[in-house]
Amino acid sequence: MNRLVVAAPASGSGKTTVATGLMRALRRRGTAVAPFKVGPDYIDPGYHCLATGKPGRNLDPVLVGAERIVPLFAHGALGADLAVVEGVMGLFDGRLGTDGEGSTAQVAAQLGAPVLLVVDARGQGRSLAALLHGFRSYDPAVRLAGVVLNQVGSPRHEEVLRAACDEVGLEVFGVLHRETGLAVPSRHLGLVTAAEHGAEAEAAVEQMAEAVARGVDLDAVLRLAASAPPIAVPPWDPAEEVAPVAGEPVVAVAGGSAFTFGYAEHAELLTAAGARVVVVDPLRDEELPPGTRGLVLPGGFPEQHAEQLSANAGLRKAVGEFARAGRPVHAECGGLLYLVEELDGLPMCGALPATGSMTGRLTLGYRDALAPVESSLYLIGDRVTGHEFHRTVVTPAHSADPAWRWRGADGAVAEGFVIGGVHASYLHTHPAGSPAAVRRFVERCGT
Repeated sequence: MNRLVVAAPASGSGKTTVATGLMRALRRRGTAVAPFKVGPDYIDPGYHCLATGKPGRNLDPVLVGAERIVPLFAHGALGADLAVVEGVMGLFDGRLGTDGEGSTAQVAAQLGAPVLLVVDARGQGRSLAALLHGFRSYDPAVRLAGVVLNQVGSPRHEEVLRAACDEVGLEVFGVLHRETGLAVPSRHLGLVTAAEHGAEAEAAVEQMAEAVARGVDLDAVLRLAASAPPIAVPPWDPAEEVAPVAGEPVVAVAGGSAFTFGYAEHAELLTAAGARVVVVDPLRDEELPPGTRGLVLPGGFPEQHAEQLSANAGLRKAVGEFARAGRPVHAECGGLLYLVEELDGLPMCGALPATGSMTGRLTLGYRDALAPVESSLYLIGDRVTGHEFHRTVVTPAHSADPAWRWRGADGAVAEGFVIGGVHASYLHTHPAGSPAAVRRFVERCGT
């Protein structure tokens, strides 16, 4: 369980560059690296997967509960020599209104993992010593073990920064000088996903690895990861979370470039619950897999692929008929948009009496939600914590039977659709936080 956490004082400091570059640079040396990301982010894990050849996994105490973090980590790290955990935002930033719930610091403390702090050093000199002193002393449960200096301007600048680190007794594990070409394209919700970016994403990961291999002492990083204490908690096991149903019903899960926002544990839980999981690409496949009894439509960027999705009339028709027949359909965010009648004026599946459109407003944040009606996933009164992340709106925002209700800043919120076997919502949930919902879904698929 050799492990370390790559964190930063703030967003935009270069965590993804360093974490992804470390993963690929260590893999080149023959190290099997297990990649993780703190928080609900779906995009960085795609680059982590590209860098390591292993599924990128998320560690989010808000979505799954703090008690599941170490077991989920142990599960994802099985068979690896080393785990690299990329943090979220600044080291101590967590859910708003809490004392750091869901923060990188919380996860690092739970894992007992040393923290490597990536600092954007532009405009800084000796003041770096004060910043590092504050971050190291703020929470004694977090072991801040060293620094990677990013965006260093010159040899003289590096000299001043190293002296500042020496003042507070923190080791410098690497220096990345100001370079171009290390960024990957972004859009309205952040980076372009690795699945969409193809060969360019691979080139970007290689550039990150080259920069890290040149500027970071990889042997020192390996020694740091090996200094983490043993983990005594058994790995999370999907087979212990759900009991299998009979019949092995086929569950089609949307994938491809348009539907990339999912968690690796979801397919593992579906399989443990007795389903046979088959991936369907709505951009390419013209019909559902033979024998499909249930359909999962995860999030992603369907609005970026609306013309191609709309042009695939065969699958749109099949999905619409499947949903209207009352079969179980679990759709989140991008999946919700795929099920509406139109998205930005283009025909979609027509399974929901609503239309979708892009806006200039970002909807973002955790939601503590309650299921107001029974569905193919939840019983009345079931509670989850989910996460919203979109710049689209659906009109109307909910059906007569909404998928969720929660308390918002402006009062009660009803959101999403429960129609027949369809449960569709903007809310992203982590299946490991609600395994009973996965079991219920597969059970419905088998009836």
